[in-house]
Amino acid sequence: MTELLTADQMRGFEKAAIARGDASGLDLMERAGQGVVEAILAQWPELTKGGHRALVFCGPGNNGGDGFVIARLLRDVGWTVQVHLHSDPAALPADAKENYDRWMQAGEVLPLVAETVFAGARPDLIVDAVFGIGLSRPVPVEIAQVLDVAGMKQWKSPYKIKRVAVDCPSGLDLDTGIIPTDRAAGRKAGSAWPATLNTANLTVTFHAPKPGHYLALGPTLCGSLKVVDIGLGGAARESQMIGQSPDPQRIRLAEPFLPGET
Repeated sequence: MTELLTADQMRGFEKAAIARGDASGLDLMERAGQGVVEAILAQWPELTKGGHRALVFCGPGNNGGDGFVIARLLRDVGWTVQVHLHSDPAALPADAKENYDRWMQAGEVLPLVAETVFAGARPDLIVDAVFGIGLSRPVPVEIAQVLDVAGMKQWKSPYKIKRVAVDCPSGLDLDTGIIPTDRAAGRKAGSAWPATLNTANLTVTFHAPKPGHYLALGPTLCGSLKVVDIGLGGAARESQMIGQSPDPQRIRLAEPFLPGET
């Protein structure tokens, strides 16, 4: 059976791997970014040739750091890449800040606001690396407006844009499959349902699926799901002896899901 990891379990496995010396945080981030790029090109082989345009949206945590790696790798294979950041660069975690600095050696970073995002030409690809596995609060209104699929209508032929989420479409709680909402704002607008909807054609997550990929709105918002191995061996793999009960703290799918399946 395939295990599903909560946000806390996933973070714990990453910290344990780093503490054991199996990999550094930068190593894991590089592997994650490389895995996303490989998943994109496998999903859409027509994008393997250069000359395409991508928008990469980066957030204030390590998910944003993955985004900077993805942007750099796409640029290295000939893409035109525009990066937008929802954060003060100085406040980024150390590994994310390092990848921000690497990107800045030959690029620029624009604010993640509608005025700058929709001012440019239509992209072939949008990468959502804003909020990852740990978000359990509503996405800020200004970010939700950018991530809303309806915003793509500001470009001609918006149906041609591919949307990729790193771990999950930002706003989805990966422990529950629910989108946290601001009920006070909802009542003011006459509805508790969020005014924006962020979906992906492809979601790339790491090491193992999470409960929210399968629960509630998860399957609808995530699109195709790809699981990338970033080298978290050891304790991250549940060891089960024949005749012994599995760890009761871990959730499992009744049917197996192998990395790379959708």
